[in-house]
Amino acid sequence: MATLRTRLFHTYARLRRPMTLGVRAAVENEAGRVFLVRHTYVKGWYMPGGGVERGEPAIEALSRELVEEAGVKLTGLPQLVGFYSNHHVFRNDHVLLYRVPHDSWAETPATSFGEIAETIWVDPLDPPEGATPGTVKRLAEIYGNEATSPYWAGPGS
Repeated sequence: MATLRTRLFHTYARLRRPMTLGVRAAVENEAGRVFLVRHTYVKGWYMPGGGVERGEPAIEALSRELVEEAGVKLTGLPQLVGFYSNHHVFRNDHVLLYRVPHDSWAETPATSFGEIAETIWVDPLDPPEGATPGTVKRLAEIYGNEATSPYWAGPGS
């Protein structure tokens, strides 16, 4: 069921928006751990984030998605890490990745119900089993010495 729902949503998004843009964030706590989410409709651990709606600035989409998925309210400006092609998912998909230091956010109640199955704070250089390839790659680039790739996941990453 989740796979069918995801495929239908992706098909609808492709028809409605020939180019798609998403945002994700490496949200850090005081201990240097990073927040990950596991969705109910797709497998794997991800950094929180989601799609940028038509007419919505990316920073507003990030702010909205962090409240929805993570219960994180931005109190300062996040740092833009990079702009990535996510063409293995959809031919014209792109992702903006931000880093949110521990002093740039505050806890707030998450507003998304039914979308997030589980959350976890992790060592960014030791992500949990099941973390998506893109998540693992981006964490290694930000917190380790991994070379930066222009692809979120897939070729060259």
